[in-house]
Amino acid sequence: MFTGIVEGTGTVTKISPDTGSRSAVRMVVDLGACSENLKIGDSVAINGVCLTATALQETLCTFEMIQETVRMTGLGDLKPGGIVNIERSLRAGDRLEGHFVLGHVDGTGIISSIREDPGEVRVCVTIPESLAAQVVRKGSIAVDGISLTVTGATGDEVCFSLIPHTIQVTNFRSKRVGDRVNIETDILGKYALKRNLPE
Repeated sequence: MFTGIVEGTGTVTKISPDTGSRSAVRMVVDLGACSENLKIGDSVAINGVCLTATALQETLCTFEMIQETVRMTGLGDLKPGGIVNIERSLRAGDRLEGHFVLGHVDGTGIISSIREDPGEVRVCVTIPESLAAQVVRKGSIAVDGISLTVTGATGDEVCFSLIPHTIQVTNFRSKRVGDRVNIETDILGKYALKRNLPE
């Protein structure tokens, strides 16, 4: 489990089809300082996707992704040199910042607009209609693993604002209109929606 408070960014150093196991893609990421005390088998959220560390060499960590992960997320779009958000899994006793993020991405969205305002950057993302039904204004959403507060939700478009600090410590410093991002809606919204569905 995660909170959507990104600890830093890493750089993809290698991504290729995995011919040595049943995984679809093998990805190597330089985690930098986020690799400290990491062990094989630990969970790491990469752009909001919960992955397992399968090999370690200094700050380089290898992750294996099955075809479903590649299909359902934007990780299959990554290339060497790509910047990714990193969050280590939540430990018992940690402060609960952000919101509960499972690392089970629901789908992807496309950045439709980026507008710079004094002290913030307003971003809007077009998401699938099935996910839009789970989003409410002032609720929580994870975008590429970042816990954000929804400032606007109209139809299939969701908007949020980023403060300068968030942009500096996440991959949003390199995002552009048209880029694909991973979306995980709030687990509480999913349960509320399911509870109100007819039996």
